[in-house]
Amino acid sequence: MEQENKKVQAPQTEEVQDINEIIAVRRQKLEDLRADGKDPYEVVKYDVTATAKDIFANYSDYEGKTVSIAGRIMSKRVMGKASFIHVQDGTDKIQSYVRIDALGEEAYTAFKKLDIGDIIGIVGEIFTTHKGEISVKATEYKLLSKSLLPLPEKYHGLKDQDTRYRQRYVDLIVNPEVKDTFVKRSKIITAIREYLNDRGYIEVDTPILNTIPSGANARPFITHHNTLDIDMFLRIAPELYLKRLIVGGFDKVYEMGRLFRNEGMDTKHNPEFTTIELYEAYTDYHGMMDIAEGMFKYVAEKVLGTTTLQYQGKEIELGGDWRRVTMADLVKEELGLDFENEELSVLIEKAKAMGVDIDKNECWGKALYQVFDELIESKLIQPTFVIDYPVEVSPLAKRKPTDKRLTERFEFFMNGFEMGNAFSELNDPIDQRKRFEDQVKEREKGDDEAQMMDDDFVTALEYGLPPTGGLGIGIDRMIMLFTDSASIRDVLLFPTMKPIKA
Repeated sequence: MEQENKKVQAPQTEEVQDINEIIAVRRQKLEDLRADGKDPYEVVKYDVTATAKDIFANYSDYEGKTVSIAGRIMSKRVMGKASFIHVQDGTDKIQSYVRIDALGEEAYTAFKKLDIGDIIGIVGEIFTTHKGEISVKATEYKLLSKSLLPLPEKYHGLKDQDTRYRQRYVDLIVNPEVKDTFVKRSKIITAIREYLNDRGYIEVDTPILNTIPSGANARPFITHHNTLDIDMFLRIAPELYLKRLIVGGFDKVYEMGRLFRNEGMDTKHNPEFTTIELYEAYTDYHGMMDIAEGMFKYVAEKVLGTTTLQYQGKEIELGGDWRRVTMADLVKEELGLDFENEELSVLIEKAKAMGVDIDKNECWGKALYQVFDELIESKLIQPTFVIDYPVEVSPLAKRKPTDKRLTERFEFFMNGFEMGNAFSELNDPIDQRKRFEDQVKEREKGDDEAQMMDDDFVTALEYGLPPTGGLGIGIDRMIMLFTDSASIRDVLLFPTMKPIKA
């Protein structure tokens, strides 16, 4: 027992002791300020008249003029009766020159006690130092918020990726270039809305809490409504609600928002993620290909000024006409497996020899899809529409009139990523009910990603859904490509993380 106690009470490392010392000193500074009637947390407003970016961009307009700026102290150099600090606001970092004769002895003494990380406001004149650095010559300052925790050490910064995701607020402070990704994210989303709004689409909102998890094959998150005493599901897709609106007379609708799927996590998957789904009456999946291709080109030109993307050392060209190829043709072209003419049993044996773990009794459609999914998808680097998916893996898509084994469905790919999914929407209520019934049977066999029966949606189809094209695009993956980000977590401000146990 004595040995166990010794383990628990083992002395802390010097580094931890130093951090604890720093925190203790900062807390004491706060107490001293409060005792002196200068509690920084009581400040409710500070009048900012200029930003660092503005000053740099329009120096000739600001030179010699007095401004007030505000931000976080990122560096500090005290030299007797004069000091230099760098203040980082939401736009950039700017230097301030602080002298005792400008502030007065009492204020300057208090100024020297400020810590890196403190948030301050400064009033002063804009000028250029002898070394050519645009700066603010301070005439007064105010502490707006005391930082009780030290920022990561200057030269090493916040490098650990896991910590950066968990403490994004610190990541943004010490790695300001990270902010550029999220500024670009905002511009991309704005451009997508512009593209669709200009084409007559209406943005709508549909329920996030669903009584039936529908519109996709995925495992849902389950919650409980206490008043109704029913289980409910966070939505896995807004598809069936949006198609109800087409039934109701909206000819062009879209919704951008969060979906929730209780699935694995990797560089391309997060349990909650952003998508856009759009539906247009009186068009088909060819019309959706035009929309998808046009959207990506528009956003690239608008946000990046080019249709050529550089992604993780690869060049992806969005310009020109994107390739459109059937799944069966692509499998034949890449692997030599002819699903149109060869016997299925022979194809399955050949696929097994290529490393695909496929059941010998698998149906034609699922066998074709499995071969494509495992052996070809990751090789599609340039923008490619893969069209005509088997009906077994497309429960909401319309059958091809010329081949009832297939549907008018496509997915499009870049850099081996699935970027979007689209159909000529199934509008035959009898066929739709049958497909739901098939999905229910799969669910009863243990497939917890199979869809449930949605009787109300079938009822909506019975009132009449016009010929309709529908498209869904993964916004986070799109932003990964447009910002050259290796992981989906790099484009989510607060990605899902496993809690750290106390």
